[in-house]
Amino acid sequence: MAIAETYIPALKKIKTPAFFLYLCGSISIYMRISVLSFCLIAIFISSCKDVRITEHKDWGKYFENKGIKNACFILRDNNHESVHYYNRARCLERFLPASTFKIFNSMVALETAVAADDQLVIKWDSVVRRPEWDKDMNMREAFKVSCVPYYQEIARRVGPKRMQHFLDTMKYGNMQMGGQIDNFWLNNTLKISADEEMGLLKRMYFAELPMSERTQRIVKTMMLQEATPAYNLYYKTGTGEVNGKTTYWIVGFVEKIVKVKELEGSMNKSDFRNYPYFFAQNFDMPSSDTSKDWMQTRKDIMKDILRDYDVLPK
Repeated sequence: MAIAETYIPALKKIKTPAFFLYLCGSISIYMRISVLSFCLIAIFISSCKDVRITEHKDWGKYFENKGIKNACFILRDNNHESVHYYNRARCLERFLPASTFKIFNSMVALETAVAADDQLVIKWDSVVRRPEWDKDMNMREAFKVSCVPYYQEIARRVGPKRMQHFLDTMKYGNMQMGGQIDNFWLNNTLKISADEEMGLLKRMYFAELPMSERTQRIVKTMMLQEATPAYNLYYKTGTGEVNGKTTYWIVGFVEKIVKVKELEGSMNKSDFRNYPYFFAQNFDMPSSDTSKDWMQTRKDIMKDILRDYDVLPK
């Protein structure tokens, strides 16, 4: 399975390998039974995995009520080992990651020591762009305001050879970089699906990526947007335009904080535990459509669906 890990694999027909047919014809009846039993168990496990994947067509109303037709949402409930989605085809379709790539870019910078930590300061190049970008800032600050020039400089310092190595090693989307080290995640060369985005976040959360635990922990903390007694919400947005259409991303995870009662007689009568949920959402709108604040709308829809699944309080 790819490092990024996916959760809605295409349905495949189960075929009996010729090797097993040959093997079963050349061994004892007892061995044949053992081999067949193993195959049946494998098929059963595979079937159980599919059973845990649930479609939620009703989630479409949250997009449709905002006038959005092309959208998807995928959620992994890690506590129940289940995956829930709206619009299967789009969850598997790859789009430019836009600024969601800052998650990956930050990890590569830390892992290669281009950034010793999240306090690496890159000076403003004096080009006027946006007030929140036009200043010297460190990585944590740049991540928070999604400063494109900062992360373009990070990518240049990492360099194409090392960047391609990590794209390949972590199986990030289509792993394509093209010839522009500081623009490939913005110009539609690199593409990734919502399913793959969610898988990457899940592995980062549990420090399962082929990087140091420290790197993954730092980037996780950079993603924190809301901390409340009931939940911690982490996410990164991304916005990219291709051929007159703008893709609006939001990817992240929630730690639902639950009070758990301990066994009677325990020294600790109760404890608070974090239960993680991982998600990825995207939708397209004509770039000319300014009827709504689509950047805010994506956050509103994300929270509506998380409330629907009882991850966030209603």
